Amino acid sequence: LLYTIKFEYHAMVDVEIRLEPLGRASPVNGVLQNDISQSTAGDPPRNRNSATPLLEEDSDSCGRCFYSMACCKDPELHERKVYLAQPNPTKFAKNEVKNTKYNAVTFLPKVLFQQFKVFINLYFLMVAITQLIPILRVTFVYTSWVPLGFVLAVTMCREAYDDLKRRWRDAEVNSEQYKKLTPQGVVTISSDKIAVGDIIYIGKDQRVPADVVLLRTTEKSGSCFIRTDQLDGETDWKLRLAVGTTQKLGADVDILRSGPAVYAEKPQKDIYNFIGNFFATLPSDVEEPLNIENTMWANSVVASGTAVGAVIYTGRETRSSMNTSHPPNKMGHTDVEVNNLTKLLFLLTLCLSTALVLLKGVTAFWYIYFMRFIVLFSNIIPINLRVNLDLSKIWYSICIHKDDNIPDTVVRNTTIPEELGRICYLLSDKTGTLTQNEMVFKKLHLGTVSFGTESFSEVKDHVASEYSNGSRHGSKVRKTLAFRVKESVRALAICHNVTPSGCDEEEEKEDGEKEEGIDNPGLAGYDMSEKMQYQAASPDEVALVEWTEEVNLTLVYRDRQVMRLRTPAGKLEQFQILTMFPFTSESKRMGIIVKDVDTGEITFVMKGADVVMANIVQYNDWLEEECDNMAREGLRTLVVAKKQLSQEQYDDFEKRYSEAKLAIHERARQMRNVQLTLEGDMELLCVTGVEDKLQPDVRTTLELLANAGIKVWMLTGDKLETATNIAISSRLVSRMTPIYTFQPVKTRTEAHNELNSFRKHNENALVILGDSLMTCLEHYEQEFVELAMLSPAVVVCRCSPTQKASIVNLIKKHSGKPVAAIGDGGNDVSMIQAADAGVGIVGKEGKQASLAADFSIEQFSFVARLLLWHGRNSYKRCASLSQFIIHRGLIISVMQAIFSACFFFVSISLYQGVLLIGYTSFFTMGPVFLLVLDVDVEDKIAMLYPELYKELQKGRVLSFKTFFLWILVSVYQGTAIMYLGILLFQEDFLHVVAITFTVLIVTELLMVVVTVRTWHWFMAVAQILSLGAYFLALVFLPQYFDPDFLTSGSFLLKFVALTAASCAPLFIMKYLRKKFAPPIYAKLQQSG
Repeated sequence: LLYTIKFEYHAMVDVEIRLEPLGRASPVNGVLQNDISQSTAGDPPRNRNSATPLLEEDSDSCGRCFYSMACCKDPELHERKVYLAQPNPTKFAKNEVKNTKYNAVTFLPKVLFQQFKVFINLYFLMVAITQLIPILRVTFVYTSWVPLGFVLAVTMCREAYDDLKRRWRDAEVNSEQYKKLTPQGVVTISSDKIAVGDIIYIGKDQRVPADVVLLRTTEKSGSCFIRTDQLDGETDWKLRLAVGTTQKLGADVDILRSGPAVYAEKPQKDIYNFIGNFFATLPSDVEEPLNIENTMWANSVVASGTAVGAVIYTGRETRSSMNTSHPPNKMGHTDVEVNNLTKLLFLLTLCLSTALVLLKGVTAFWYIYFMRFIVLFSNIIPINLRVNLDLSKIWYSICIHKDDNIPDTVVRNTTIPEELGRICYLLSDKTGTLTQNEMVFKKLHLGTVSFGTESFSEVKDHVASEYSNGSRHGSKVRKTLAFRVKESVRALAICHNVTPSGCDEEEEKEDGEKEEGIDNPGLAGYDMSEKMQYQAASPDEVALVEWTEEVNLTLVYRDRQVMRLRTPAGKLEQFQILTMFPFTSESKRMGIIVKDVDTGEITFVMKGADVVMANIVQYNDWLEEECDNMAREGLRTLVVAKKQLSQEQYDDFEKRYSEAKLAIHERARQMRNVQLTLEGDMELLCVTGVEDKLQPDVRTTLELLANAGIKVWMLTGDKLETATNIAISSRLVSRMTPIYTFQPVKTRTEAHNELNSFRKHNENALVILGDSLMTCLEHYEQEFVELAMLSPAVVVCRCSPTQKASIVNLIKKHSGKPVAAIGDGGNDVSMIQAADAGVGIVGKEGKQASLAADFSIEQFSFVARLLLWHGRNSYKRCASLSQFIIHRGLIISVMQAIFSACFFFVSISLYQGVLLIGYTSFFTMGPVFLLVLDVDVEDKIAMLYPELYKELQKGRVLSFKTFFLWILVSVYQGTAIMYLGILLFQEDFLHVVAITFTVLIVTELLMVVVTVRTWHWFMAVAQILSLGAYFLALVFLPQYFDPDFLTSGSFLLKFVALTAASCAPLFIMKYLRKKFAPPIYAKLQQSG
C-alpha cells in the first residue's frame, strides 16, 4: 500500500518515481533528509522541491459545492521541504489577500438568501408575490413591492459598498511592490505574485507579505526588530535573528550558490512557536535549527534595517490568515425581544384573518378570502421596522463616537449599542484595564535586608563602592552586603530580553573610535548624560532594566552574541551571550547563560515566578513569606537566582542542547529536558517587587457601576494575593465588605465542602483560583454559579484566556442577563467576543483587544459614561421607536378590520396605492424617527444618580406588558377613528377615506407628542414638514381627496371631534401620571 501511495503522489506532481522501504518513510529520517543529502546543485529544478503538496492540482473544489471559492473541502496541511529561488512544481496557496464576500455572480443570490432568512422579509416577500395573482390582489402591486424593494435596495447598497471597500483594500495590499532575488538578478514583483521558495527583500516600515525565514539583515549582528501589533496586538518591538549560515555570507547573491533549502513544519495557528531546519550544500553541508526567532510572520512590519527572507507559507496558509476568525454575529437582547414581538404580531394576523373568514361564513373559496385578509392585515407587521432600528443604531454609534467626554471612543459593532443600556455583569481584566500596565520598580529584597524607593540611594552607593574597589566578583568565602547588592543588580541587568534603542549606531561609533586609537571606547562611545531607551516584549523587563540604570549599572548595547553594561565608573563590562531561555507562559521563567569576557567566568542567571523558582533555588526560609508580603502590597514579584558553570559543564550542556535543537519531533520537550539538567541548586539572589499603577478614576468608576447595580468580576492571571490587593485598592471590594477566599480544591469532595462553607458567607466578596473554579464547575456548576452571582464582587486569579471566556458563557447561561467584558490584551479577546457587549481598551499591550471588541475606549473610566449615559439613551430610544412603529401598523390594521366587518366582511383595502406608502413614509416618518433624539434626563443627572440604571436592567422599557399596552392603545384609537367616522359622516360616506385618513395622520403626529419626553427644534420642524407634505397630497391627489369637502366647516368641526376622541384620553392619562405618579427620572429632572 505504501508503494502505491508514493507512486500516485509522485505521478501527480510529475517528478521522478522512487520506491522506498517502510523504514525510510519518516519525514525526519527518510524522505526529507535523504533528498537533501542526495541532492546536488546540478539537480533539475523539478526534482529539487519534494515538499508534500497542500492541495492537489484539481482540488480547487470538491465537486459538490456551488461556488468553488467557498468549497466545503478543507485542504490537508503537511510539513514541507522548500528549495529556495527555484521553480516550485508543487501547488501551494496563492499569496493574495481576499477578504471579499461576493463576486459579480454570487452577489445577488447570496444577499437575497441572507435577507430572506429573516422571517419578516420572507413574510413580506410572500405577501408581495400574492399581489401578482389577480384573484388575491387587494391593492396596487407596487404597494407591496415598493416597500420591500426599498428595504432590499438599502441592504444591497450597504453590502455592495462594504464589499467594494474590502475589494479596494485587498487590491491595495496585493499590489504592494517587493524586490525578489533571482539568479538573473533582483526583480520587482507585486505581493500577490510572491510564491513559496522566493527570496525577497523587506525594507524598514514595510509590511511582511508572507511568512518568511529571516536569512540576512543589514545589521552587522544579523538582528532585526519587527512590529507585530497587527498580528498579536502587542506594541513592543520583537527581536528577530537571521540564519547564522546566510548572515555570514559575503553578499546576498551567495545565498543562491549555497544550495539552500528549508524544512518547515505544517502550517498552523501557533504564532509563538516554529520548528524548522535550514540546509545548505555549498561550500559544505550545513544543517542549522530554526525557531520562532528566525521567522517573520505575514502582516508584521520591519522596524529596523532591511531584511532578506525566504518565503515558506503564503496566502491562507500564513499564520496571520489561519488566526483570522470572524467574530460571532451578536444579536442583542432588544433584537431578540423585537423578533419575538414580530412573531406575536404574525400570530395576531392569522387569528384576525381566521376570525373574519369564520364570521363571513365558510364557503368553497374560503382560503382565497383567508389569503386576501392576510394581505390586508400585513401592516400589522411593519416592514420598515428593521430598517428604522438599523438606522437608529448607526445614529447612536455616531453619538458615542462624537462624545467629547470619552474621546477617541470607536464603535466597531453598530448592531448592539442598545445592549449597553441593560448590562448586569461586567467582567474585567486587571493588568492594563484596572491598572495602567505601567511598571515601576518598588522593592528589592535580599532575604536579610529590603530596599524600597526611599532607600534606593543606598543601593546605588553599594553598587558604586563594589565597582570602585575593583572587586568584580568578590570573595567566595565572605560575601558582604554590598557584594550581594551588586550581584543582584547585575543579575537584573543581564537576565532579560531587552535591547537598547540605537545600539547598532553605538557599535559603529565604538568601532570608529577604536580605529582612531581611543583608549576607552566605553567612555567615548556612549553619552553618559543621555537616558537610554529600551525595547522589550514585556513592560516588567523594561522596568527592571530602567531601574538598574537608575542605580548606575546601565545596559548600553546588546545583540545576539554580546551584551555590554556601563558601570558607575563609566567603564564597560562585556558579556558573551551563550544561550537564551525565553519566557513562556508554561515555564513561567526565563534564563540566560553569559560569559564574562574579562574573567572567562560562565554564569547561568534565571528569574521567574515564585511558584516555579521555589523548587529551583537552594533551601531558604524567607522566600515564600516575602513574596506573599509583596503580593499583599499589590506588587508583582520575580525571584532571581544564579549558578556558576565550569567550561566543561557548559560544553556538555551545549552539545546536548544543540542536538535537541535539531530534533524535528518533540523539539520543545527535548530542549526543555536538557535545560532542566541545569536548573537545580541555584543560588537565590533576590526578590523584586514591581508596581502596576491604577488607571485614572478607577475607584470612582467602580463605585458608580456598583451603585448602578452592575456587578463587576475581575478575571486575572496574577497570583491570589496581588489580585486581592488590587481589588481592595481599586474599591472593587469596598473596605466594609468582607472577603471570602475560596480554598484550593482538586476533588469533588473538597469542592463540596468548600461550597458549603461559602454558602454561609455569600454576602462576602469571593476570591478564587482558576483551577479551583474549574473543579467546582466540573462537579457543581449550577450551585457554584448561583452562589457566585449573589456575591457583591468576584475575583478569579490565575485565570487563563479560555477560562475567562467560559466564565462569560456561564453567567449568560445561568443568569439570562446581559454580560459585558472589558480588557486590553490579546488574552482578553476570547472573553470580549463571548460577551454580549465587548469593550476593548487601547493600552500598552497593543490594540488586539480594541480591534476585536464591539466598543473601543481609551481608559477604563470611560466605561461608566458609555453604560450609564449612552447605553441608557440607546436602549430607551430603541424601545420607544420599535413600539411606536408597531403601533403605527396596528392602528391602520384595526381600522381595516372594522371597515371590513362593517361592510359584510369584504376583503377590499380601505386605503389604496400611494396612501399606504405615504402613511409610513412621507406623512409620519420624520417625527417618528426623530424619537432617536429623545432624552429623558440630562447626562449630568444620569451620572450623578447611577441608581437610575437599575430600572433599565429589569427590561421593563420593552416588554410584553408595554407591548400589550400599545396594542390596547392601537385598538382603541383605530376603533374610535373608524366607528366615529362612520357615525359622524353618514351623509358623507363617500368621503370616508379622506375623513379617516386625515384623522389618522394627525393622530399619529399627536401620538409622537405624547411619547416624546424632551422637545427640540428638530421635532418641531419635522412635525411642520409632515403636515406640509400631507397638505400637498390633498392638492395633488384629487382622486382621493375632495378639496371642497375638506375645507367645509362641517368637516373641520367633526374632524376636531374625531381627533379629540382618539387622542384626548391619552393626553389626560399622561398628565395624571406625571402629576400623581411620575417616574423617578421625571422627579430628578424637575429637581435638577
